Amino acid sequence: MKASPTLTNNLQAVLADLIQLHVQGKQAHWNIVGTNFRDLHLQLDEIVEAARGFADETAERMRALHAVPDGRSSTVAKSTSLTEFPGGLIATKDAIERIVAALEAVVGTARKVHDEVDEEDPTSADLLHVIIEKLEQFAWMVNAENMKPTDDVTVPDTKKK
Repeated sequence: MKASPTLTNNLQAVLADLIQLHVQGKQAHWNIVGTNFRDLHLQLDEIVEAARGFADETAERMRALHAVPDGRSSTVAKSTSLTEFPGGLIATKDAIERIVAALEAVVGTARKVHDEVDEEDPTSADLLHVIIEKLEQFAWMVNAENMKPTDDVTVPDTKKK
């Protein structure tokens, strides 16, 4: 099977977001300070490892479909749906909010392209299912760091101050 331009573009969008998630996760990992530093530091490594693995699987799936993945930093910077991560030190509370937003952005991209991907290539859609499941789990776990027992658990609020 050869990927259509639509399938290629959809998988490329997910790839760019996954690469950016990896980069942002490392930026946060290196520069977080504050309460629960060690737990978040280790959790970010798990997210980075998953993002790198999913990016590799996505790119290799593209190659299997005779599409050409583009992981260059300039391409990723231009095409990612993730908001730029700040430079410098960042409080754990703020890093949590930003990483949850980044995880949700990647999931949003994967969900946005899912139906078109599934229509053309259910195998690639299966990969999206795995990505969505794991990144949603990470978002829940990371977001729990900033939650209180009285918070509404049905709608994550990453905008809390």
